[in-house]
This record gives sequence, structure tokens and C-alpha cells, in this order.
Amino acid sequence: MGTLIFKDNDSKEIIIWKHIDTEKKEDYQYLKSELDNLGYTIKSVVLDGKRGIDKPFKNIPRQMCHFHQVKIVKRYITQNPKLEASIELKKIIGRIKYTNEKNFTIYLDEWHQKYKAFLDEKSVSSTTGKLQYTHPRVRSAYRSLKTNLPYLFTHKNPKYKNLKIQNTTNSIEGGVFSHMKSMVSLHRGLTKSMKLTLVDYYLLSLGKK
Repeated sequence: MGTLIFKDNDSKEIIIWKHIDTEKKEDYQYLKSELDNLGYTIKSVVLDGKRGIDKPFKNIPRQMCHFHQVKIVKRYITQNPKLEASIELKKIIGRIKYTNEKNFTIYLDEWHQKYKAFLDEKSVSSTTGKLQYTHPRVRSAYRSLKTNLPYLFTHKNPKYKNLKIQNTTNSIEGGVFSHMKSMVSLHRGLTKSMKLTLVDYYLLSLGKK
């Protein structure tokens, strides 16, 4: 169980939310439709990269959260990688805050060219007896970066300068969710419905004054 929240970057207000069992694109579409019906205009969005949730925001400038992108890569290659390719990829992702799309693309393409043979290596699975990629997690880390690359530097695109797009969802992660989790944790004895009511009151207090 969780809560999906939309926060206005300009006013810093929580404008709408929905309690969910799992994070699905349909939930994002529902909240977007609700905002459309209320007369809001969504000028840009910052997303955490979960597959499919960008679909409701087609034709709207999208920024992939840097914090989540780094987290995804490190989940695949670990915090302390041992393979040379993984160590080099970690260095590249470590530059994401300090570079731009052009240079980051060069770094990533050069890395891929250098380690292409390594990424394409296959070996026989000890369980299935079939050929499979020897380094699937490194491949997945690279694929994540390559897929999200068009949305990693939207915040630096001169076309959207006036939108003041953030490069992370930290204002929600740290400014809202952390406090909300602490509040719910202090009331562990409450029923599920009472906890949701508590969350509603908390989010209402962060809404429009």
C-alpha cells in the first residue's frame, strides 16, 4: 500500500494524491485526468523511471529523476562493483549532476564501444543448459541509461529554461514521504483505514492554504 502524490513545483503545494496498492500507469493517468478536469495545465513532470508511468504525459517535457537513475544503476552493478566495466559505468553515472546531455552521451557511447564484446559474451547456464548473457546485470544498467537518456537532461534544455524543471523528486521524497512515513510509524496500532485518514489529513495540511 502506498500513496501517489502530485506536487506543484512552483507553489510547492500538494495538489492531488491517490492511495494505491501498486504503482501503475493507470493511476498516473487518473490523477492527470483529474487535474485536467480541474483546469490545471501540466507544463512538465519529474518521474522516477518506473516503466510505463511516462505514457500519460506524452508531449509534456519529462525529466527522469537523477536520484532514481543512479539508484537503478547501482542496484544492477552494486555500490562497490568489482568488474572493470561496472566500475567505469559507476564513474559515468557519478558525473550526471555535473555534465550535459551531449557529453554524457559521449561518455556512454565510448563506454559501450569499449565493452561491447564484454557485454555480448554468452555462457551456458548451469541450471537450464542454455546460452545466456554472462553479464546480464551490467547490460541492464546500460540499457536503463540508454533508454532514459532522452529524459535525463530535460532540466538543462534551453527550450524549457523558464519552467525551472527540477532534476530529482527529492522535494517529495525527503520533504513529504520521509515525514509521512515517520508519522505513520508513530501510530503503528492504527487500523489501515485510520492510517490512510491520517495521511489524508497530513497531505491536506500541505495543500493550498
